[in-house]
Amino acid sequence: MQNANSFNLNPFLILLIVVGYLFLLLFIAYLTSRNANNESFFLGNKKSPWYIVAFGMIGASLSGVTFISIPGWVGSSEFSYMQMVLGYLVGYWVIGNVLMPVYYKLNLTSIYTYLEERFGIWSYKTGAVFFLISRTIGASFRLYLVVNVLYLAIFKSWHVPFELAVIVLILFVWLYTYKGGIKTIIWTDTVQTLFMLGALIATLIVISKSLGLDLRGMVKTIHESPYGRMFFFDDWNFKGHFVKQFLGGVFTAIAMTGLDQDMMQKNLSCRNIKDAKKNMFWFSLTLVPINLMFLVLGALLFIFAAKTGIQLPAHSDDLFPLIAIGYLGPVIAIIFIIGIISAAYPSADSALTSLTTSFTVDIMDVKKKYGEAGIKKIRGRVHVIFSIVLVLVIMAFRAINNQSVVSAIFTVAGYTYGPLLGLFSFGLLTKIKFRDSVWVPVITVIAPVICYIISMNSEKWFGGYKVGFELLLMNGLLTFFGLWLLSRIKPGRKEEREI
Repeated sequence: MQNANSFNLNPFLILLIVVGYLFLLLFIAYLTSRNANNESFFLGNKKSPWYIVAFGMIGASLSGVTFISIPGWVGSSEFSYMQMVLGYLVGYWVIGNVLMPVYYKLNLTSIYTYLEERFGIWSYKTGAVFFLISRTIGASFRLYLVVNVLYLAIFKSWHVPFELAVIVLILFVWLYTYKGGIKTIIWTDTVQTLFMLGALIATLIVISKSLGLDLRGMVKTIHESPYGRMFFFDDWNFKGHFVKQFLGGVFTAIAMTGLDQDMMQKNLSCRNIKDAKKNMFWFSLTLVPINLMFLVLGALLFIFAAKTGIQLPAHSDDLFPLIAIGYLGPVIAIIFIIGIISAAYPSADSALTSLTTSFTVDIMDVKKKYGEAGIKKIRGRVHVIFSIVLVLVIMAFRAINNQSVVSAIFTVAGYTYGPLLGLFSFGLLTKIKFRDSVWVPVITVIAPVICYIISMNSEKWFGGYKVGFELLLMNGLLTFFGLWLLSRIKPGRKEEREI
């Protein structure tokens, strides 16, 4: 049942807030994209301050998934997500001390160029294609969350088609990124991260006061609730077992940040490797308390719902929007709308820019074929095409999604980022050089298929064992083994110093 204190925020007011916010982004884009060229779009002219990059990466890393799905996830998995977050720290250390020095040494624009230097054209193109698939799906999932919330809050009551809402929001992303690219995103992400964290803190304060809890009372209440357990060591078959989650976090961070053009493009825009390492260090440390705050918020949302008699929604992703917009007062409702846009747009704008960069540089080889004017023309066309692709994938996801968005993203990532993990690991951890061939993409397709079969049958085959986020590691290992096998059976194998 609904609480007597519930209310409905005027859709027109929400629309004014959204439009005002988006025009703020356009204004920042105008200021930062003046005199921008291709180097500005791809790497920000390598002049980005590391502390600005680090702060903006918080928003890009968390996205709308953390903002909505992580609090809702507490209902079924408690605080187990923190086990992954601790794993992230190890993964980010590997990125800063192993991967980024290689990227800077080779002076890369696209990180997948490393695969061409190490193995050849087939490996290079395979890595780029897997990134394009991974980031397109991931960015679409994240944007779907925001569009769905705004559609329910604004457009549905006006009978505006969901498809039109998607097009409008993607159009704004295109408008403020098409000229400045990464040079603009460094600054818009910083502003958006500030708004997102402000929304998180404000909501925590208001909901804790609504429950009559100070900081000590909050900790005690959550500890005594069914939602406060963080570490799981007792049941090895459980998906949330500490070892599975921790290792999943390590390799998820390496794959989805260190092997992702989207996230690495920001790091490559720093002045030098020293600044890039500072960025990664402070960024990773900051993520721990922020993720913990989102989990605390999730527990308080469930406790608040139980205390006030709010019926839990069918999908856990809808809990935070339901309570923030309907039960915590108009100020929090407005702050929530700003927060959800701020959480989603950093991942959307950087995704669109990185997809454009990767396709232009990796697939079309524009730097080898065209001059400045030709690259700019092609880049602009690719930018439009990927904007349209994101719209189409978001609508497809709305039609087929039937699970928690956060779970869906990490599941898909296990299949699409796994081959990237295997390719880069084989290049960095071995000195083996094989004759590059069409068998490389074949191996990277076979590995996810085998992983899917194992995942679907693990409980039956392994005595109740459930495959969790270690799926990513399994996929990477299978790809690694396939490449090693290829190096043994293909002629022309030789040992070579590692790059």
